[in-house]
Amino acid sequence: MIPKKNPKVDMARKSGLFFAIGMATVLFLSWKGIEWKEYENKKPEKVDFKAETPLDEPVIPLVTWNTPPPPPPPPVLTIPEDFEPVENDSPVKESELEPSDLMPDDPVDFDDIPVTEDPVPDEIIPINIVEEVPVFPGCENAEDKLKCFEERMKQHIRDNFRYPETAKDRGVQGKVYVSFVIDKEGNITGVKMRGPDKSLEAEAGRIIDRLPRMTPAKQGNQRVRVPFSVPITFKLQ
Repeated sequence: MIPKKNPKVDMARKSGLFFAIGMATVLFLSWKGIEWKEYENKKPEKVDFKAETPLDEPVIPLVTWNTPPPPPPPPVLTIPEDFEPVENDSPVKESELEPSDLMPDDPVDFDDIPVTEDPVPDEIIPINIVEEVPVFPGCENAEDKLKCFEERMKQHIRDNFRYPETAKDRGVQGKVYVSFVIDKEGNITGVKMRGPDKSLEAEAGRIIDRLPRMTPAKQGNQRVRVPFSVPITFKLQ
């Protein structure tokens, strides 16, 4: 079959090229349309920098002080023209010091004056810095009386310890901190307890109340009060 058209003038042969050119042209025009900007030619407005209303400045009143006038100057001493100095060569009589009648005739002997010791203030002195610690009965001949005091205190707690039945039934246990003061007579005073239960505190107070009377502590030659604290542990087996 003989073709009717000349292949050289067949437009369908280059349709792909024409399509690509058309797409590129459309994309270019679209991009330019999106990026197109138009600026208005506006003239700058004149701005008046003058203040419309003047600022009101505060008026500061003048304060005048009623200051008294200065005192008049002292009068000027004027020497008269006819003044003539007079020479005085007479000797000056000096006063003689005489012993006072209040001075004692006999010298004072300072050894006869009694010396009084400064009283120790009625305050509580810690047991670790007091000069003589309180002595627990049975520690009179111990070399380290403070160590003997602590050991006898622990032994006293073990000998008098009794677990409260109410606390045992409820399963209450813990540690009670007891503090007290050994006064100037060796008695136990000012007992204070702090623990997890009232029954345990009461038992700890009962143990401390059974402590014997002790030899009081001393600071110098004066008896002093000394504090002491001990924990008592209540533990169920």
